[in-house]
Amino acid sequence: RAHYLPLFSRLGGYDRALWRRMGTELGLQGLAVPEEYGGAGCGPVEVGVVMEEMGRALLCAPFLSSAVLATTALLRCADEEARKRLLPGLAAGELVATLALTEDSARWDAAGVALTARESAGSWLLTGHKTFVLDGAAADVVLTVARTADGIGVFLVDGDAPGLARAP
Repeated sequence: RAHYLPLFSRLGGYDRALWRRMGTELGLQGLAVPEEYGGAGCGPVEVGVVMEEMGRALLCAPFLSSAVLATTALLRCADEEARKRLLPGLAAGELVATLALTEDSARWDAAGVALTARESAGSWLLTGHKTFVLDGAAADVVLTVARTADGIGVFLVDGDAPGLARAP
């Protein structure tokens, strides 16, 4: 006797319902999120243990991109309002985020950032592209590093933003 079990509830290579359960029932996505934002307030050791077990099970989920990279970037940014708005959803598994950093040069330093951002009519217009964005095609939110006239900044881009093209 066999039962059909849908593997993926959404495009992106992972089961979105399982992702939410991991956040709500196990609290995995919120391990590194401080308690004031709905997380557990754990450190890198606890996150490392969970990642090791996910690797052992070959779990297909955006944990590294969302719960580690994007969450860490948000915690390091000075925008308290963005942390209050996004971290609870990330911790609960309601949102998936990623960090878009590398470009064609594959450099990880400030000199490698070619994507530009300029203010236009009260918002920001980003011009350029990023490469090798982990789980970029499935993310609800993309934290993107770009160059402004004043230096390097991190910009929040909705996954369904006009002009944003993503390819798995």
